Amino acid sequence: MTRTGNPAPPAAPLSSGTIHRHVVWGAAITALGGLLFGYDTGVISGALLFIGKDFHGLTSFDKELLTSILLIGALAGALAAGKIADRVGRRPTVLGTAALFVAGVMLAAFSPSYAVLVGARVVIGLAVGSASMVVPLYIGEVAPPRVRGALVSFNQLAITSGILVSYLVDYGLSSSQNWRLMFGLAAVPAILMFTGMLFQHESPHWLVAQGREDEARKVLHRVRGEADIDAEIAEVRELSERNSSFREVLSPAVRHVMIIGVTLAVFQQITGINTIIYYAPTLLKSAGLGSSAALLANVVNGAVNVAMTIVAIRLLDRTGRRPLLLGGTAGMAAGMVVVALTFLLGGDQLHGGTAYIAIAGLLIYTGSFAIGLGPVFWLLISEIYPVKIRGQAMSVATMANWGANFVVTISFLTLLGAIGNAGTFFLFGGLSIVAVVYFQRQVPETRNRSLQDIERELGLPRGAIADTAAQVPAQVPEPDV
Repeated sequence: MTRTGNPAPPAAPLSSGTIHRHVVWGAAITALGGLLFGYDTGVISGALLFIGKDFHGLTSFDKELLTSILLIGALAGALAAGKIADRVGRRPTVLGTAALFVAGVMLAAFSPSYAVLVGARVVIGLAVGSASMVVPLYIGEVAPPRVRGALVSFNQLAITSGILVSYLVDYGLSSSQNWRLMFGLAAVPAILMFTGMLFQHESPHWLVAQGREDEARKVLHRVRGEADIDAEIAEVRELSERNSSFREVLSPAVRHVMIIGVTLAVFQQITGINTIIYYAPTLLKSAGLGSSAALLANVVNGAVNVAMTIVAIRLLDRTGRRPLLLGGTAGMAAGMVVVALTFLLGGDQLHGGTAYIAIAGLLIYTGSFAIGLGPVFWLLISEIYPVKIRGQAMSVATMANWGANFVVTISFLTLLGAIGNAGTFFLFGGLSIVAVVYFQRQVPETRNRSLQDIERELGLPRGAIADTAAQVPAQVPEPDV
């Protein structure tokens, strides 16, 4: 049926509990992509210690390449996923992402040579980049406004949980040094994600944009009940009727929000988070801890990451995005300064109390990231862009994120050698302070607003969208997650 067709008869009202289950179950299945994102980026930190036993003669650069090449694949995957998600739909893109994960991790587990393992990491990177873009996109378009922050942040919780699981696997398999199994275990959640997504619906916003309003209405009845469905469809229709091309992503009308998204993406990486994820065991071992102690400290760091992400999920839709973003980023700066001062006063070889203070600084930094910049970035880029270009715009921000990640990762060990441990962590702390200043001035609050309200409030030209404010009734309270 076309957009001008008669609406389908409304479905029988669903109870709040039923709506809750449909929404949360769909978000949880999709967020398995986030679990794989976290696992496949975190597992390399332990695997690096043991790969050399099968592939002899690896240099430091070989290990850096093996770590960072995933990020090149992720950058390409994010770019491709945005175009695919806008063209064929969010759900098929998630299914393809799950299939890529299975192929990549199995190739890594059975790699006969270093070169094949590098190729496998590229394939995994394609899947990671796609997941990092399409998972928050899908959840953001399905979730009701009142719980969208918590549900999109399922993805961030899944990422941090995946990192923690990878640290636990690394620690558990350290005695056997079975790096192949470390990689291969990721096939399990990838298969579950593919299977579960077969039973999910397409994003209702994408369906409306394609003129398939009857299908969109059926999906919305399952995840919204009877509240505001016609108004939501009307708004999405108005916002999506313009022809879209990549040129629109660069147009002056959306330049401000594009800059915000890209800047958030870059700050999330240049403040140092993935240097901790990838190199914490190496750093702690070089600072005087043994291999087992370094991996165990890494597990504690991962646990703090997960715990503070859970706190963030509880707060995002209550206190708002900006307070968590500003407070969390300030905490990151404090944690980095503590680590830097420890190395400055104690030297590069830490022992006893100074080693524990350095670990405490890392925990402050990681926990602050997990409650602020970690989840808020992915949530905001699923909220601030116009629906017609949302997939492509999120791809740009995600590409910037992976590009900055690659630059930091490929240069971190070199940076340590050039300016030392203290100088490197002072640099990350200073960049965190710059980030706080920028966020205070530029980043909007999006809590408890519909995606269409956010689009209006961010200042699109008056002719770009219909003035539907009068059509939208007050938000009906929806169940807490």
